[in-house]
Amino acid sequence: MNILFINGSPNKNGNTKALAEKMLKEKAYETLNLTDYRIGSYGQNFQDDQLDEVIDKMKAADVIVVGSPLYWHNICGSVRNVLDRFYGKVEQEGLSGRTLYFLFQGATPEQWMLEAGEYTMKRFAGLYGMEYGGMATNGDEASKLFKA
Repeated sequence: MNILFINGSPNKNGNTKALAEKMLKEKAYETLNLTDYRIGSYGQNFQDDQLDEVIDKMKAADVIVVGSPLYWHNICGSVRNVLDRFYGKVEQEGLSGRTLYFLFQGATPEQWMLEAGEYTMKRFAGLYGMEYGGMATNGDEASKLFKA
């Protein structure tokens, strides 16, 4: 099983990574730190844009774990750019057969913030044909989320 952890945090060794480590304990997985990639916003066209590399890694994975810190009441910008940029680039059902999990953490988020983030990830998973496996917001939830 090929597992890809997409870390949206600018802190490569921060709380988002810690949640992934709890969730994926004793499993082999690849980490993709979005801060290592140049990915423009929707509508921007850079010759050195690396979104296609991220998409290729997602297509090669069986399980995709997206991790985001909670910034400004929602998903962080690096993850948002990836989601936005899928539009028109990846066809609907283009990631069928994969399972998507979401790690979403922040300092004392309100329930509506967590619900908004999860809603976005559920919609993203559904649009591109992935099964949505669930969300974890703390270590206890993360350690129980993925048991395959």
